[in-house]
Amino acid sequence: MKPIAALAAWLVVAAAPPIRGAPGRDGEVKAVSVLPAPGRVEVVIDLRGAVEVQDFTLASPARLVLDLQGARLVAPAALYDGQNRGGIKNVRYAQFRPGVVRVVIDLDVLKDYQIERRDGQVRVKIGTDRTAFGAWSSLMVATLPPPPPPAPAPVAATAPLPSRGGQAARVAPPSASENPVSIDAYLAAHASEAAQSQAPRITVTWDRADIQEVVAGFAAFSGRTIVVNKGIAGQLSAEIKNQPWDLAFNAVLESQGLAVNTLEGGIFQVIDKKDLARADSTVPVETRLVRVNYARASSLVPAIQSIVSKRGAVVADSSTNGLVITEIQSRIRLVEDFVKGLDIRTPQVSIQAKIIFIDRTDVEELGVKYDLGSTTQFFNRLIQRPDPRTAKPVDTNLDGVPDALVPQSNFTPDQVIVDLGGNSLSALGNASQEVANPALNLIFSTAIGNFDLTTFLQALQRVELADLQAEPTITTLDNRPAEILVGDRVPIRIIDVGTGTVANQPPRATVRFEQTGINLKVTPHVTANRQVLMEVHAENSAVKPSSVDIGFTFQTQQADNQILVNDGETAVIGGLTVTSVNVVKTGIPFLVDLPIIGKLFGFSSQTETRRDLLILVTPHIIDDLVAPNTGK
Repeated sequence: MKPIAALAAWLVVAAAPPIRGAPGRDGEVKAVSVLPAPGRVEVVIDLRGAVEVQDFTLASPARLVLDLQGARLVAPAALYDGQNRGGIKNVRYAQFRPGVVRVVIDLDVLKDYQIERRDGQVRVKIGTDRTAFGAWSSLMVATLPPPPPPAPAPVAATAPLPSRGGQAARVAPPSASENPVSIDAYLAAHASEAAQSQAPRITVTWDRADIQEVVAGFAAFSGRTIVVNKGIAGQLSAEIKNQPWDLAFNAVLESQGLAVNTLEGGIFQVIDKKDLARADSTVPVETRLVRVNYARASSLVPAIQSIVSKRGAVVADSSTNGLVITEIQSRIRLVEDFVKGLDIRTPQVSIQAKIIFIDRTDVEELGVKYDLGSTTQFFNRLIQRPDPRTAKPVDTNLDGVPDALVPQSNFTPDQVIVDLGGNSLSALGNASQEVANPALNLIFSTAIGNFDLTTFLQALQRVELADLQAEPTITTLDNRPAEILVGDRVPIRIIDVGTGTVANQPPRATVRFEQTGINLKVTPHVTANRQVLMEVHAENSAVKPSSVDIGFTFQTQQADNQILVNDGETAVIGGLTVTSVNVVKTGIPFLVDLPIIGKLFGFSSQTETRRDLLILVTPHIIDDLVAPNTGK
């Protein structure tokens, strides 16, 4: 077992109150044990001398922390075996500060507890229903020999440690290991990387801690296997707040002039930079051709170059789509495995979109107009009246003798006949109003004394419905954009009026083509949990003749969105409903506003337009079905 005197430092929290030691006491912590008791579990701390106990709890995860003030740690360093004893998942202890020993108890859930002081012991009693477990004590765990005396202080690094991708650092030896500025400088240089890192974050303080204890703390926190080379020693005093553990680990190694080398199986080896450089310089290099199956070899070169050593090189061979890798023999297998990890078959995604566009127009028009006049006084607007001045004798009974005078033509439409000597009356109502293409034309005429009353009624009800449904389907590779377009290229003539100023020269005209129809652009990304993240552009457009002199208008419905859906799940990426109502009413003043009968004295038109747009997208991840190897 490695010493773990610095393990409890991982639980330093900024919100926790500062706890200072009691220099006047000389107590000692000899051992820590976990024992079963009836209906409870007990953590027993064996002491020598007088100490003062302070306790507090922390959540997420649940922890009970005991600070033994005025004490120093003499108990053997030991790791808890990981067994859950009555809700206790882990027990850690360390010399937190001079004069303060901290004991941290990791619990599956926070519970009520009781602390008792006895001669030579502090007992923490925690209620539990599970007491069928074996006892554990730090005295039962074998420990390593004491660490060697501190080595001379190394010097600070002049460059950051690029070991996160598995490559050991190759930089100049650092200066002053005890100076925490080198750690701060490293973290400041990697601030953007720390902001994007998903690694667990730690807050830790070391006070002249042995480097082997610090490395053991990182191993316990990360769950990784970390091996320290023989002869590496030193002390560290520093403080790290809320940093990813891997960046903090690299910063500590950088400040001590150390590097990390990734061995087969994911084992981390902490080694001195000078020893690493000396070892690499004596190992022969080897060249291999690694064939790439799915990716382009040239696209992988930058990623491979980031992990090869100074003696290594990577060249892409376009004829075989392979990589020529030169690397030292101890690392070429690691580089080759890294290439295989990058060269994976990209999944394909089939995306089916459905664009539904419904355009409905309802038109209702109703109008009544009147013509009132006599033979001697009238407005010749609605009823065409004959002109007596054009009368000629006509044989009406076909006896060969003219017996009546019949006018041969009518008055002109804008002609008005007014009789100033009699009591005559003529009037027009809504003479200029019309219903375009009416479905009903009704004419009513009657005589009222010497007057003729003619009524015209026009009515129209029209419903227009356009239902467009398009279902484009497209298949593409992961992270590759794809586009499908079905439509027309509409020629648009552009006339340059300025070119027609010269005499006898017509204006110059050019033709520009505009694309209309159904357009689907999509870029899918398959996540690790088999969801599909898509950037989608769906568009439906059509050309329509314009009522003005510009020629055409383009009606376009489109949606741009980024959406995350499950495999085979249908998502609505766009929905729009537009309703417009246009009401026009004209008629005889005052009369047209009468309730119920007001429609008999005017024209009314109501147009209601409703447009519905719905865009649906359904992605399907295409899994390749590989036939079993039959040996044929």
